[in-house]
Amino acid sequence: MSILSLTDISYQVEQRQILNKVNLEVQAGDFLTLTGPSGGGKSTLLKIIASLISPSDGEIIFQGQNQRDYEITTYRQLVSYCFQQPSLFGQTVADNLQFPFVIRNEASSQVQIEQALTKVNLPTSYLNKNITELSGGEKQRVALLRNTMFLPKILLLDEVTVGLDARSIEIVHQFIKQLWQEAGLTIIQITHNQTELSQAAKVLWLEEGSLSDVTTSR
Repeated sequence: MSILSLTDISYQVEQRQILNKVNLEVQAGDFLTLTGPSGGGKSTLLKIIASLISPSDGEIIFQGQNQRDYEITTYRQLVSYCFQQPSLFGQTVADNLQFPFVIRNEASSQVQIEQALTKVNLPTSYLNKNITELSGGEKQRVALLRNTMFLPKILLLDEVTVGLDARSIEIVHQFIKQLWQEAGLTIIQITHNQTELSQAAKVLWLEEGSLSDVTTSR
């Protein structure tokens, strides 16, 4: 059974049809890459999957249950969305990495947090670093860690390497690959990056609100 099923998903704003009857079946452990021209509806589709916005029409089934029947906080913990521009809060890196424990009413694990930092090549001294002192690549790495301190069922990545330096891109790629291969995480990413597209397991093309399969797993 699919972990995620989209049936005839449409999205319209006033007279503009952004998505037009999109159908998609996602199996557990899939790594799907969405690409296509700007304005084709890619980010809109990811935000609908993440329940950040609601479709105008159609149905989403996640783990056998209608998306609408989930409590919203529970759903967003299971289907986690990472923005292109990371949004950190609080004052320090620690504030962000402790947050997933806080919202679950669990005691934070210093060991787990420190181990997480090493996975994205950040020293443990960064826990006390003010978020205003972080580079763009460092902010994105912290945001990714925050979203995966407790592994979701599906990780949604909206062009998370755009604007990052080469070293940060390499670290992010390695981290995401590890989540997919070792943790078996289901991932859907948006990218225009040619390297990411050339290495993609499966590419889907979204243009003028319509989705088509470009490549299958190599």
